[in-house]
Amino acid sequence: MSDTAEQVSDEEWRKGHRERRISAHRASKRALARPGYLGTLRERLALLEHVPDCYDLDEPSDIYGDGVVEALEEKVAGLLGKEAAAFFPTGTMAQQVALRCWAGRTGNPTVALHALAHPEVHERGAFSQVSGLRPVRVGREPRQPTAEEVRDFEEPFGALMLELPLRDAGFVLPTWEELTDVVEAAHERDAVVHFDGARLWESTVHFGRSLDEIADLADSVYVSFYKSLDGFGGAALAGPKTLVEEARAWRHRYGGMVFQQFPTALAALVGLERELPRLPDYVRHARVVAAALREGFAASALPWTRVHPAEPHTNEFQVWLPYDAEAVSEAAIRTAEETGTTLFANAWCAPGPGLTWTEVGVRAPGLEWTADDVKAAVAHFASRVAEEVSG
Repeated sequence: MSDTAEQVSDEEWRKGHRERRISAHRASKRALARPGYLGTLRERLALLEHVPDCYDLDEPSDIYGDGVVEALEEKVAGLLGKEAAAFFPTGTMAQQVALRCWAGRTGNPTVALHALAHPEVHERGAFSQVSGLRPVRVGREPRQPTAEEVRDFEEPFGALMLELPLRDAGFVLPTWEELTDVVEAAHERDAVVHFDGARLWESTVHFGRSLDEIADLADSVYVSFYKSLDGFGGAALAGPKTLVEEARAWRHRYGGMVFQQFPTALAALVGLERELPRLPDYVRHARVVAAALREGFAASALPWTRVHPAEPHTNEFQVWLPYDAEAVSEAAIRTAEETGTTLFANAWCAPGPGLTWTEVGVRAPGLEWTADDVKAAVAHFASRVAEEVSG
């Protein structure tokens, strides 16, 4: 078989595997989370049935960012304690615009960020390729940057971007003291601080602070409406009024001035009304689930496992196993198909031979799981893994 044929075959296998995984998840009677984006169109549209609880549907529709979009912006600014906020179709656009505006004010296009930050890993070099920014990496370890690393960084930078939580490191957050020290270190260097807060909504339990107290540390903040809040999409940039006004101009230049956005804006308002108050419960129960996973795996015959962080900082965390991703993924899918219970719904990644990890999220369906439920599911899964790796 040629290399091309092998590549196509591998891609087809992965596509089929993903379809099986999603199908098994949807058919399961029990799961730790049921993200809305995996639903049917009918199920997604049902989200808007809750709109009358948070917005008057007899109001005129939006045109180029007025109406319901303005109402959403005002609500976000209030939640984060900022002067103003602007709605964006994507977080990628919102953050480029924010940091471009800051570069014009500081006179320095250099943006310091962690090597695992979303723009470095998942956005195809957009900062430099599209926005004329110069990203530099402060910290490579799977943890948040430290104040010492910021103070001792070898060159000037105009902005420090902190992803809170840092997803690819395991949804990790610093302590409140560490965060305030890092922000202070950046300000000592005359740099502004921007929070990549795609999942900032989930951080209040870990920090023991309100959203506005957390956001107050940053000069600007980006938040997402579909990750934690299960909306249709969209993002917001919050900060000083003058920055947000300039950001609106750049939003237009970047192609983000969409004619009508009411479905996305309404879904975001529903998420703020319904999901945001529930997030602390999800975070607290994620810690119950994580502890039960550790106990369940310890009682299994698997040589070692790791739940990271051991006590999750948010309602999401990682699980690591010492096997090839294909075998573990097959075990997870077969467990869901055979038992009607999905313990691991997400893809298993392969950072190297004989090693794999996945992300676990706990949402409303997961609140029904007891620690014993989790341990029973782990036992079945572990036996399936043993069969797959020995077969």
